[in-house]
Amino acid sequence: MAVIDPIADFLTRIRNSLKALHKELYVPKSQIKLAIADILLNEGYIKNYEELERDIRIELKYVQGTPAIKGLKRISKPSCRQYVGVKEIPNVQSGLGINILSTSKGVMDGSKSREYHIGGELLCQIW
Repeated sequence: MAVIDPIADFLTRIRNSLKALHKELYVPKSQIKLAIADILLNEGYIKNYEELERDIRIELKYVQGTPAIKGLKRISKPSCRQYVGVKEIPNVQSGLGINILSTSKGVMDGSKSREYHIGGELLCQIW
């Protein structure tokens, strides 16, 4: 069965694994998922990730038994794309979360997008 929206599937697998208190999860590999996993690692939302032959192994992070990721939300969907300019990038949870954007310079978080002064497709929000 083909997945219609691989990013939504990726976020749902993370959400479900966190609710089940799993230590790690495996997701099918793609370049955009690797880029999102790299952002999550750099921002401190996951412990680590490893690129395998066909999958990505993600080590989830918990702080005193509670997940480091409180919420994930898919913004731009295949049926309704959401594009934002650099001045339109929203704050997530009053600055406590991050936006992940697909820009002309690659996939990056909202603060880096503001730094490079470029907008793009608002993929998801993590807090």
